[in-house]
Amino acid sequence: MKEIKLLALGDVVRTVSCDYVSKRLWAFRKEHGIDIVVANGENSAENSGIDRQSADTLLSYGVDVITTGNHVFKTYEAKALLDENKYIIRPANYPEALPGYGYTLFDAAGKTFLIINVMGVVMMEPLADPFSAVEKILERNKGKYDISVLDVHAEATSEKRALGLYFDGKIDVIFGTHTHVQTADEQILPRGTGYITDIGMCGPDNSVLGVDAKCIIEKLRMHTPVKFTVSGTKITAHGAVFTLDANSGKVKSVERVKF
Repeated sequence: MKEIKLLALGDVVRTVSCDYVSKRLWAFRKEHGIDIVVANGENSAENSGIDRQSADTLLSYGVDVITTGNHVFKTYEAKALLDENKYIIRPANYPEALPGYGYTLFDAAGKTFLIINVMGVVMMEPLADPFSAVEKILERNKGKYDISVLDVHAEATSEKRALGLYFDGKIDVIFGTHTHVQTADEQILPRGTGYITDIGMCGPDNSVLGVDAKCIIEKLRMHTPVKFTVSGTKITAHGAVFTLDANSGKVKSVERVKF
């Protein structure tokens, strides 16, 4: 039976991790038969955020759609990027007047994927209700897609879990980003949605969420401003592979991966 495989990659941290992914992603896609790759790029620029260089690197070397989060507008280039490239999206519950869109449609493996990005509001920016934002996108695109995907960029695991269960059976693939730590709860929810609370990050192993540990330790101990630098140690890309039935579009399995 024909299968479709979607690879979701966690937050790509700075230039060093963009370069790492660019050198290994195509080989991983070929080895595992990956049809479509979604990666969170909100930390992909050298000073966090997303810029033209980091976006071009990811999109040129195997990433099909870039999702983002609370750092998306951190660079001056971000607004132009979101206007120019429909495959770089920002959280849908940001104010509509801002550049860009909270979703995109992408064709792969003979199917049309609706990929949605939304941001949590618990311990984060007080944006619009993420539940309503996603519902509006689903309604607006009814009949236009075969498989739906949602990146929930949120701090609280409870909020990610709540969104997952609320949209269980309404969205095919749901994964969380932002906390940079891969969770061990990959599963198929009761109504058929493939789910994992957080897919982790693509970044340095011996770090604190991708940042050099010395910087974070100083910040936590001294409570003074510290310039964050990226650790130059071993890098690992973390994510999850969602395998779907090509006929029904239903998720058959969810597997945590790293390379």
